[in-house]
Amino acid sequence: MTIQTARLSDPAVRAFVTAVNAHDREGFMQLLAPGATMADGGADRDLAEWIEEEIFSTHGHMDVDNESAGGRALLARYRNDTWGEMRTRWSFTITDDGRISRFETGQA
Repeated sequence: MTIQTARLSDPAVRAFVTAVNAHDREGFMQLLAPGATMADGGADRDLAEWIEEEIFSTHGHMDVDNESAGGRALLARYRNDTWGEMRTRWSFTITDDGRISRFETGQA
């Protein structure tokens, strides 16, 4: 069963999912702390390149099925125009001022 985005526990993660699903690049970028990093499948990736290829140019969309770690870990069905839909896991590191300094994703 999908968790409504508005009900996600962590405000930064909730804003991340909202921005992805709205294809709101500007809003997404404002969520990231300076120097933010990310990994996909256990390998560090170039953040700007990855979000362009996996989210914005390919219409990425997340349906969250489960959250844990106070809302900073998600299991979601993620889909985009390149890969179709897959079960994915997401984890987020949030700074004291509520911005995302790192996120990691991969197949679940």
